Amino acid sequence: QVSLVESGGGLVQPGGSLELSCAASGSIANNYAMAWYRQAPGKQRELVASITADGATTYIDSVKGRFTISRDNAKDTVSLQMNSLEPEDTAVYYCNLKGFRLFSTQRLDVWGQGTLVTVSS
Repeated sequence: QVSLVESGGGLVQPGGSLELSCAASGSIANNYAMAWYRQAPGKQRELVASITADGATTYIDSVKGRFTISRDNAKDTVSLQMNSLEPEDTAVYYCNLKGFRLFSTQRLDVWGQGTLVTVSS
């Protein structure tokens, strides 16, 4: 089995910073993509940032220049550094992995349990 565990959420004041981390476990082929999604109360889940196996990144417009996604392939982890946080960033943040099982053609689409980020004064 493959699983993801997120950590790092919490309460922060506007303008503050948080770093979220996501650790993957299980047998995963090398060419997997990872991403962070978020879902605010009453709103649909949206893609915040993604990163390919080679390190190419994509961000939603509202977080460009404030958030940075990175990965450590040796440790099978992905992080989201969030700076200059705004109340609109308040949401449950979910880690996502899309790839293949090691030595397999079986597709993987795995989600973490979510970690709550609250930005409030």
